[in-house]
Amino acid sequence: MNIFMSEPYSSTVLVVDDVQTNVFLLTKALRDQYHVITAMDGENALERAFQELPDLVLLDIMMPGMDGYEVCRRLKEEPKTRDIPVIFVTAKGEEVDETKGLELGAVDYLTKPLKMSIVRTRVYNHLQLKHAREELERQRDSLELKVQERTQQVTQMQEVTIQSMATLAEYRDPETGGHIQRTQHYIKRLAERLREKGLFQDYFDLERIEMLARSAPLHDIGKVGVPDHILLKPGKLTSEEFEEIKKHAQYGGDALKFQIENMGEASFLELGMEIAYNHHEKWDGSGYPRGVEGEEIPLAGRLMALADVYDALVSRRIYKEPFAQKKVVDIIKEGRKAHFDPDLVDTFLELTEDFRQILLYYADFEEERETASR
Repeated sequence: MNIFMSEPYSSTVLVVDDVQTNVFLLTKALRDQYHVITAMDGENALERAFQELPDLVLLDIMMPGMDGYEVCRRLKEEPKTRDIPVIFVTAKGEEVDETKGLELGAVDYLTKPLKMSIVRTRVYNHLQLKHAREELERQRDSLELKVQERTQQVTQMQEVTIQSMATLAEYRDPETGGHIQRTQHYIKRLAERLREKGLFQDYFDLERIEMLARSAPLHDIGKVGVPDHILLKPGKLTSEEFEEIKKHAQYGGDALKFQIENMGEASFLELGMEIAYNHHEKWDGSGYPRGVEGEEIPLAGRLMALADVYDALVSRRIYKEPFAQKKVVDIIKEGRKAHFDPDLVDTFLELTEDFRQILLYYADFEEERETASR
């Protein structure tokens, strides 16, 4: 069986040689299987290669003017021609630096006088390798596209799940509609700045920051377990009522923990669980529900604690008017090492204008926009 008759590709071979007889012989040997184009000097070879993008180049080394080494070098410099296989052709007895040619990117050497069966075999083999690489590239690109599509689908599913769960809490507390959006942006901007400063380097990567922002709306889902007469009370809570509303952190964390255990694997809800359990913990250990302190509090919870308090202070509630921006900043500064992680407070103080702009954009009430400027 003639293996060359099974060539499944319509391939173009560029033959470059300054001797007409050599060009003729190579063309005759290859033209039954390939589209053959020719050039008799380096400049013309580059012009034809850039215009027609052959699948393989048979390139004489010793040519007047621009030699084969220089032609190869220029081909490999250009993105559109760098992957074209180059087979050097040299006369027997010529001093040839094979290492130089291979370092320039050539794939093979042929020595004159040429045995045409060897030429055809070498050309066929290198074209097969080239086409195999191209097919692998196509398959890789297709697989990457499928992975990207699947990742996008998973991300959308996660976002829908999180938003649906968070909406349950929002329905119970209708005056905080913008609270979810604002805290998402606060926590993301704070995390981004911490990463820029090189803090918590083992924790923050771009995927983690995005997941933090997506998970932030879960911080108050435990409010679905708080009775309406307490959650919606317009006045000051009694000590008993306050103890009851504090349970929402435990309720939310427990609910997410239950779902995570049912999944039986690493879950996108884990950050949400950390946030729900810990967003009311304080740096000095005086928070709830567990009363942990310092770095015992998961970083996601520490981030949410600052974002949540800031937004509660600058927002209007049924029991309070919004506080002025300057006062809120002072309150958070006072909470350094008491309520909040000091690194987070220091970073927040660099971002007060960013937080204010987020508030202005996502404000629920005009009073919030007015007090943001004070």
